Amino acid sequence: MADLSSLADLKAAAPQADQPVHERKVDAQGRSYATGKRKNAVARVWVKPGSGKITVNGRDVTQYFARPVLRMLINQPFQTARVEGQFDIVATVAGGGLSGQAGALRHGISRALTFFDPATRPALKAGGFLTRDPRVVERKKYGKHKARRSTQFSKR
Repeated sequence: MADLSSLADLKAAAPQADQPVHERKVDAQGRSYATGKRKNAVARVWVKPGSGKITVNGRDVTQYFARPVLRMLINQPFQTARVEGQFDIVATVAGGGLSGQAGALRHGISRALTFFDPATRPALKAGGFLTRDPRVVERKKYGKHKARRSTQFSKR
């Protein structure tokens, strides 16, 4: 740092260090893995290039998630990243109900897509697909019937 020109070089390099570098994370089989969570459901998701087939717990997605709303929820990350029909998904889902499992699967697919292709991250982040929904069931308190439900009041 003998003169001011070397100081200018240091300042130019500083903003790049502040930004986190998202790099591609792919295993030996060419798959990306991520975990998604929602309520009490946990989804383990593997993403690999393919024809768009989604397998959940060894069954087809249309068989596992019979409701069209849940299938629409699962396909949202692909539509947002504009990669419909380009990836095969193999997922294992456990815990919670069907709605929570679909949300966990959506979260896992979004994270796995960003690991496979970091260029999809800005679109998925703007859509809110990378944020884990923190809402969970409130615990039951002692002296109450449920989390907040009190005993019935009787004057006599």
